[in-house]
Amino acid sequence: MMRQYELVERVRKYNPNVDEDLLNRAYVYAMKAHGQQTRASGDPYFSHPLEVAAILTDLKLDDATIVAAVLHDTIEDTETTREEIDRLFGCQIGKLVDGLTKIEKLDLVSKQARQGENFRKLLLAVAEDVRVLLVKLADRLHNMRTLHHVPLDKRARISQETLDIYAPLAGRIGMQRLREELEGLAFRHLSPEAHQAIEQRLHELRTKNGRIIKRIEDELAKEFVERGIEAAVTGRQKTAYSVWRKMERKSISFEQLSDIFGFRIIVGTVEDCYRALGIVHTKWPSVPGRFKDYISTPKQNDYRSIHTTVIGPGHQRVELQIRTAEMHEIARFGIAAHALYKDATGDEGREELAKESRAFRWLQETLELLAHGDSHPEEFLEHTRLELFQDQVFCFTPKGALIALPRGGTPIDFAYAVHTKLGDSAVGAKINGRVAPVLSQLQNGDEVEIIRADGHVPPAAWEAAVVTGKARASIRRATREAVRQQYAGLGRQIVERAFERAGRPYSDDRLKGALTRLARHSIDDVLAAVGRGEIYSGDVVKAVYPDFTEDRKTAQTPPAPGEPGWFGVKANANVVFKAPGAEGDAGAIPIRGLRGDAPVRFAPEGGAVPGDRIVGIITPGEGITIYPIQSPSLTAFDDQPERWLDVRWDIDPEARAYFPARIVATVLNEPGSLGALATLIGETGANIDNISFKAHSPDFREMTFDLEVADLKHLTGVLTKLRASPLVSKVERMIG
Repeated sequence: MMRQYELVERVRKYNPNVDEDLLNRAYVYAMKAHGQQTRASGDPYFSHPLEVAAILTDLKLDDATIVAAVLHDTIEDTETTREEIDRLFGCQIGKLVDGLTKIEKLDLVSKQARQGENFRKLLLAVAEDVRVLLVKLADRLHNMRTLHHVPLDKRARISQETLDIYAPLAGRIGMQRLREELEGLAFRHLSPEAHQAIEQRLHELRTKNGRIIKRIEDELAKEFVERGIEAAVTGRQKTAYSVWRKMERKSISFEQLSDIFGFRIIVGTVEDCYRALGIVHTKWPSVPGRFKDYISTPKQNDYRSIHTTVIGPGHQRVELQIRTAEMHEIARFGIAAHALYKDATGDEGREELAKESRAFRWLQETLELLAHGDSHPEEFLEHTRLELFQDQVFCFTPKGALIALPRGGTPIDFAYAVHTKLGDSAVGAKINGRVAPVLSQLQNGDEVEIIRADGHVPPAAWEAAVVTGKARASIRRATREAVRQQYAGLGRQIVERAFERAGRPYSDDRLKGALTRLARHSIDDVLAAVGRGEIYSGDVVKAVYPDFTEDRKTAQTPPAPGEPGWFGVKANANVVFKAPGAEGDAGAIPIRGLRGDAPVRFAPEGGAVPGDRIVGIITPGEGITIYPIQSPSLTAFDDQPERWLDVRWDIDPEARAYFPARIVATVLNEPGSLGALATLIGETGANIDNISFKAHSPDFREMTFDLEVADLKHLTGVLTKLRASPLVSKVERMIG
């Protein structure tokens, strides 16, 4: 275990002005607080915060961050309080330690919800001070290094969480070295056999290609010296996890990988980067499509470098990364390499860091998800995971602004990345000047123009098609709000009619005074709840007028078919169908022993109308039953292809024939509703064949109408007319 003086000396190496007294006090306090606590390995628990602090000294962090690392588990695992930390070490360190403390006593059912709430708290603390995140990542790294001491099932859960959240998060703030170690450790525990096999293959490859690597290093270094460029050239090998991920993503074998080895070229200036690139491309042919310039267009995690692949000595593919020493530091240490991180504790410090660091700006944008109260813990965790995609495409607005998206991003993701209002109103897109589907996958360099319409609500189906957390959260929020407004409008009609029936005046002001009795926060909440059937309209009247008593008759069960009071007589439509015969054949043809004028009937539960695509099902001895092609009833005949018959409509346009169709409507339970709907249907020229009722709630009735209509256009007109009625909440066609 690291001694007191060793910790001080580690900090003194990069900070001669170290506050030795502060570090010593933190060391002694934490050691006493953890007392006899031990880890799963049997080591004293205090060894863990010391190792976390040691990891942070490698990142050359300030005294306050090192002290927070030493104390980071005291509030969570000992009797220590936040007030005591504030008193002994100052509010700044107290805030850092509190940000690293998990939320206690979460009354949540699922582990994922608890995980989401704790991660939400962590990111809120990060918004206040980015150093919280650096300590958390170092904490996770040491836990992963010692994970072999914990039970097997717990290892798998922690490793998966590391791969899903913490390793990508380290990558998104530019801490590539830490990310690679986290991924490697998690991969070793989740897939030990695959990890061992790939490590063995990589070792064999290093042994086999050692001379080639040395030769390429020497040739590159010689070229740069001859051209007057000071450059450090080093060979490197991909990690086992990155090899595994590429094999999985591209479905290829280890032998098919061509870029396991790469070379890093560190030069003095940005100008030297491009000069070195020219030298490399002059000496060896480049591989088309393998050039990326992250200096002119940096990644969102601040990563800057030039990537290219050439055909080098021995016809080997050689991947090269060219960058300056400053870029290399940021690539290794990410946000911790920025000098301003120490001052990022106040508003001014955060603004300065946001200007210098794209990674910090991304963190701030991610935290916008927390501003909306309808983001549940599981949703927040899902959105954050989506935002952690590392692979990106770079697209442009018509004005040339650069927008970075995860690979697989769509114009809808693009629109929401520009502005939430643009995404909500998006109805179409132009990609490189051509109209394209809004769910097309964008490619690097695409120019995207969003076509918008005021008042548009994004379809709920878009939520499953987009790839960014911001787009998914915004779509979910917009659709929820649209549904809520729809229910609120319906609820207002129900409530106003209820007050009218009760003979009592209604106003929003009167209802506002009764909100507490209805356990709702706003008038819209009440109206939406009534519209959804969660609150009975009579209870709203009682809440506003406590002296009101309702005398309402109990709804009676409607009569069954055939009983007195059942409406209508079932129609029997005689329609001629023709099966396709030889070309030019105008008459019906015999089929499997059935005559061309075999009995034809419509399927029960909705029938079919001209305009529907239809099929016939043959029943020997009975005839042909006609189904719309979309009828779910057809699944019963999937294993009997010999009974399927391709049929088509052959209707005389001069003859006015009617066909069966069924619709289901959710209607306000008001006196005269049935008569009003029957009148509307009659005005369209349709016939009502049967009606049945189903109780939905005290305020609604579900009515099923068996109609006779001329064709699909006629049926659509009926549905449109009913949907326009204030009595109708919802109406749709029923098939099967």
